[in-house]
Amino acid sequence: MAGKEFKQRIRRALDNASLRGALERFADAYIVSREQVYAGRDFESLRQRIAAIKADAASRYEELAEQFTRAVEARGGKVFRAKDAAAAREYIYQVAREHGVTDIVKSKSFASEEIHLNAYLQERGITPHETDLAEWILQLMPGERPSHMVMPAIHLPKEEVARVFSRYLNEPVEPDIKNMVRIARRELRKKFLTAGMGISGANIAVAETGTIVICTNEGNARLATTVPPVHVAIVGYEKLVPGIKDIVPILEALPRSGTAQPITSYVTMITGPVPAWKGEGEGIKELHVVLLDNGRTRMAADPVFKEALQCIRCASCTNVCPVFQLVSGQVYGYIYSGGIGSILTAFFNSLEDAADPQSLCIGCRRCAEVCPAQINIPELVLKLRERVVRKQGLSRGYRLALHGVVARPKLMHTLLRAAARLQGPVTHGRPLIRHLPLFFSSLTEGRSLPAIAGRPLRDRAKDLERPLSKPRLRAAFYSGCVIDFAYPEIGEAVYKVLGREGVQVVFPQEQACCGAPATYAGDRETAVKLAKQNIAALEGARAEVVVTACPTCAVALKKDFPELLAGDPAWEGRAQALAAKVKDFTELVHELTGGRQGPFGPPGGNGEKKQGAGEGLETGRQGSLDRQCTTSGRRAEPPGELTQAGNQAVKVTYHDSCHFKRHLGLDQVARRVLQGQTGLELVEMKESDRCCGFGGSYSIKYPEISRPILERKLKNIVASGAEVVAVDCPGCVLQLRGGLDQLGSAMQVKHTAEILADCEDE
Repeated sequence: MAGKEFKQRIRRALDNASLRGALERFADAYIVSREQVYAGRDFESLRQRIAAIKADAASRYEELAEQFTRAVEARGGKVFRAKDAAAAREYIYQVAREHGVTDIVKSKSFASEEIHLNAYLQERGITPHETDLAEWILQLMPGERPSHMVMPAIHLPKEEVARVFSRYLNEPVEPDIKNMVRIARRELRKKFLTAGMGISGANIAVAETGTIVICTNEGNARLATTVPPVHVAIVGYEKLVPGIKDIVPILEALPRSGTAQPITSYVTMITGPVPAWKGEGEGIKELHVVLLDNGRTRMAADPVFKEALQCIRCASCTNVCPVFQLVSGQVYGYIYSGGIGSILTAFFNSLEDAADPQSLCIGCRRCAEVCPAQINIPELVLKLRERVVRKQGLSRGYRLALHGVVARPKLMHTLLRAAARLQGPVTHGRPLIRHLPLFFSSLTEGRSLPAIAGRPLRDRAKDLERPLSKPRLRAAFYSGCVIDFAYPEIGEAVYKVLGREGVQVVFPQEQACCGAPATYAGDRETAVKLAKQNIAALEGARAEVVVTACPTCAVALKKDFPELLAGDPAWEGRAQALAAKVKDFTELVHELTGGRQGPFGPPGGNGEKKQGAGEGLETGRQGSLDRQCTTSGRRAEPPGELTQAGNQAVKVTYHDSCHFKRHLGLDQVARRVLQGQTGLELVEMKESDRCCGFGGSYSIKYPEISRPILERKLKNIVASGAEVVAVDCPGCVLQLRGGLDQLGSAMQVKHTAEILADCEDE
C-alpha cells in the first residue's frame, strides 16, 4: 500500500481547488486544441518515425555519444560524459569555480533538476537563477513544487503570484498579468547581464554535427546561452539522435503534443561555441556539454524498459491523464511525473522511489493513445509494478487477498457463497449496498456496491444450456468473477442472445478469475497460476470460440496469458491457441449478424466451416440486429427491461470502457450493434471515452481519486438526457450503476448483452 506521506500529498492536492481547477481547464482546452493542431497530419505515421529514430539511438548510445563528442570538440567545445548525478554536479561546479562565477542563469532543464544542481551550487556559494518565468516564480516560493512538466506553475492564480512578487520586491504588486510579466522581464534582465555562466538543457542532440536543439516559448533560453561568457548544456543520453534530418519529426510533434502549438516560439540550434558578447571584442564563448548517463545506459540495456527512452518530454501523457488532472505533478515526489515519470524515476533515482508514484496509474490507456513516441506507458507501469513487488513483496492485504483467496478458486467461491448468505444486514434485501460500516465506509462514498448474487451464474448454467439441434458454432462462455457472482443476469443475457443466433453456449465449471487483479497488483506468480487453470478449463469445453462479456477478461485471455507463459514449453502453445479463439461478446454478435464474412453457416445450417478457423464468422442473416425493443420497467433497482412508450424510442447513451476501446478497439462495433436496434435512439454523451474511475482494485486502493473521476463521468451521463447507459464492461456497470444509485437517478446502466436480450425480432 502507498506510504503515509504519499497519501498525505494526495489529500493535499485533492483539497487544493485552485490546483485541480487549473489542471482541468487546461486539459479540457488541450484535448480540443491538440485535435485541431494535428488536423490533416498522419499522427500514426509521425509517431512511428519518432519511435524508430529514438529506438535506434537507444540501441547504440555509446557509438552516438562518441560521434557527438568528436563533433562538438572539433568545433571548439568540450564534452564531459557524466556517469551519474554526482559527477555532473561536480564538473559544473569546477567549471564555475575556474571562471570565478558567483551567479548563474538557467533556462528550464529537467536534467539540472534531476541532478539537484541548484542546491549543490548554493551550498558552495554560487547562486543559480531560474529564468523560465514559471520556474523563477517557484524558486521565489521555497518548498513549492512544480505541478506540471511543461507548465510548472499552472496551479498558481495570479493573486498568489502577485503576493510572491510583493514579498520579493518588498513593495505591493497588483495581480495584473501584463504588469507582472514586465516586472519579471525587468528583474531577470539584470541577472542575464551580470551572470558569469548560463546553463541550459536540450530537447535534441545531433551526433552527426554536435548540434544541440532547444525549444522554448520564452526568450530566456537564448539569453542564457548567448549572453554569459560560459554556456553549460546538460544533455541526457536519450536526447541523442543520429543525424540532422532526425530532428524534423520530433520538432513536428513536440509542440503539437506538448502545448498544442504548431511550433514553439523559439527553436534554437547551437553547433559549437558562439561568438562572445558583452562588448568584450573578438573571442569565442566557452561551450561545455555535460552528457548525462545517470541510469540511462542501464535502461537502454533493459529489453523491457528501453522503450521509455523514446520519450521526448512533451507531457501529452499527463495532459490527458484523469488522475494527473486531480493530483498534479506535485504528488509524484520526483522530477518526472505521470506514468512515464514513475518509470524514469525507477532508473534515474531508484526502484524504491518509484514504488508509490507508479501506483497512481489507473490503467485507462489514454496516455498510450496520444504518446508521440509510441510508448506503451500503461504496460511499462505494470512491468514496473512487478519489479517493485519482486523486490519489496506484496502488502499484507494484497498477499492475503491474492495468494490466500484469488489464487484458490474453490475457496474464493465458497467465501462468496457464504457472503451472499450473510449480507442481509448491509443489503437490507436490496440488490445494492448503499452503506458499509466502520473502515469499509469509504468504499460506498459516492457509489453503491452490488449485492452478491444469491445464485451465481455457474449454478444457473445447466438450466441455460439448452442443446441446439444444429448449432451454428459451439462457444465456451468465460464469465469472469463480476458477472458470475454479482451480475449473473448479464450472463443469462449472453446465453439468450447467442442462442437466438444459433450458438451453443457452454460454461466450463473449472474456470477461475482471469488474473487481472493479480496482474494489476504486480503479482505475476498468481497470474501465471490462474492462467494455467483457465487454459485447462477452457480447453476442456472443446469450443470453436471462447466468448467473454468482460473486456478486461478478454485482454487477459488474448494478451496476458501468452505473455505470462511465453517460454514455457508446456504452456506457451496452449496459451496462444486459446488467445486465437477469444472473442468479446459484442464483437461476436456483430460478426454473426452482419459484420463480415467468415467460416460459419447461417442459423439452422449444418455449421460447417467455410474458411480457415479464426478467419471470421459467416454473416448468415443480414440485418438481424434490426430488432424491436419493447418491454417494461426502467428503474435500475432492480435492473428492469427497456421500455418503449408508444412509438417513442428509448434514448441510450454509450460509455466507452477503457479496455474495450483502447485495448480491443471495439467502440464503433458496439455503436453499430446498438444502432441496429429498432426502438433505441443512440445519443452521444460528452467525453464518452473518459474513464469512469473503477480500475478494479484501484477504486478500493484510491477511493479518494476514483470518486471525483466518477463524479465527472456521472455529470456527463446525466447531461446526455438518456434513459439508459450502455456499457460493455461489468466493472463499469458496477461503478456507474452504483454512482447513479447514490445520486437517486432513475437512469439505468445496462450491459450491451442485456439491451440486446430485451430486444425482440420484429
